[in-house]
Amino acid sequence: MITGRATQLQGLYDVVVAGGGPAGLAAALGAREQGVERILVLDREREAGGILWQCIHAGFGLHHFKEELTGPEYAQRYLEQVLEKEIDVLTDTFVADIDRDRRLKLMTGREGIRVIEAKSVVLAMGARERTRGAVRIPGTRPAGVMTAGFAQKVVNLHGYLPGRKVVILGSGDIGLIMARRLTLEGIEVAGVFEIMPHANGLSRNIVQCLHDFDIPLYLSHTVAEIHGRERVEKVTVAPVDERMRPIPEKAWDIECDTLLLSIGLIPENELSRQLGVRLDPVTNGPIVSSGMETTMDGVFAGGNVVHIHDLVDFVSQESLLAGRNAGLYVTGNRPPADNIRLSPGENVAYCVPHTISSERPHTIYLRVRRPLEKCSIRFGTVLEKKLSYVFPAEMVTLTVQPKFLENFHGDALSVDVVAR
Repeated sequence: MITGRATQLQGLYDVVVAGGGPAGLAAALGAREQGVERILVLDREREAGGILWQCIHAGFGLHHFKEELTGPEYAQRYLEQVLEKEIDVLTDTFVADIDRDRRLKLMTGREGIRVIEAKSVVLAMGARERTRGAVRIPGTRPAGVMTAGFAQKVVNLHGYLPGRKVVILGSGDIGLIMARRLTLEGIEVAGVFEIMPHANGLSRNIVQCLHDFDIPLYLSHTVAEIHGRERVEKVTVAPVDERMRPIPEKAWDIECDTLLLSIGLIPENELSRQLGVRLDPVTNGPIVSSGMETTMDGVFAGGNVVHIHDLVDFVSQESLLAGRNAGLYVTGNRPPADNIRLSPGENVAYCVPHTISSERPHTIYLRVRRPLEKCSIRFGTVLEKKLSYVFPAEMVTLTVQPKFLENFHGDALSVDVVAR
């Protein structure tokens, strides 16, 4: 692994990036592109790169680097670029607080507690996994219940096996990838149980991680109870009714010693809340403009802290934009403000960014609420694009060019995904 070091912590920076994962590294490079000089990336781990270090499977970089990389390879390429651009990276550093004047209180292994100032801040803290408490699974509290991401860390980075027979709750991508990973390590995976009537991971992961290894996927099922004193001994699984309540008379027990939870990610926005940034109740991330600026002047955000992405390539793309605009803010070259608000309509859970300008092209990210085949995405009456299918687990991306908005004169544009 390679990592960067701040040669000397200064009191004032042009751009400070909170988070040294793929979002933070891309944002720092974006700020440098605008000619900003004093840039600092902060990360609480010993090495920057974030979750990528434990993702030893391939599938990263197909969009950005046009080749298939592992997570560590993707992280190293970004770190090399950051170091080539002489951007300071301060690891083993916890951002305890940010105030409205963009003063950051840091706790660092080398410097102790320090306060620095920034002309602009990029929030890139990523996301964390939902735990058992988030879904309130009944039963005892034995060892052997853990998130899929934690299991991935202990297997791939520390060389420990979490158990011998595993049940996985939730069909998120990390759980699917761990189903395959554990099978390759000789661990029996009894099945993946998903409470929704559709999978929540990418289609390619359903095929490559479950179908290719004959691991069963049970849709509309959940873990109804956990059993065991010192260690998990078995779990009770059951189908659910239309209100997602387990049906007891159809439940059955599975003997196992480990339960992995892959039940979703939560954007890490404690710092955003301290700042008073407005959050989207659907994404749990900041409301952002087309330049990825939050509702707080001079504070930008990118990556999973804004909304949960399918691919790290899109995290990098979005965060690069946030960094560029943080740089423009510092140099006083901000683009004109947005003049159109995007309004999620039929079968659209959310749109990011939340506002756009009729003067510039924009990449819009959105998720649908339910699957549809042979459908169209509509931006009011100004733009319609046909889609083969949409799926809640797969983010829809679309670039909107200014020419489509020439004849639109309102201030709110409805976005709908409808059958055709």
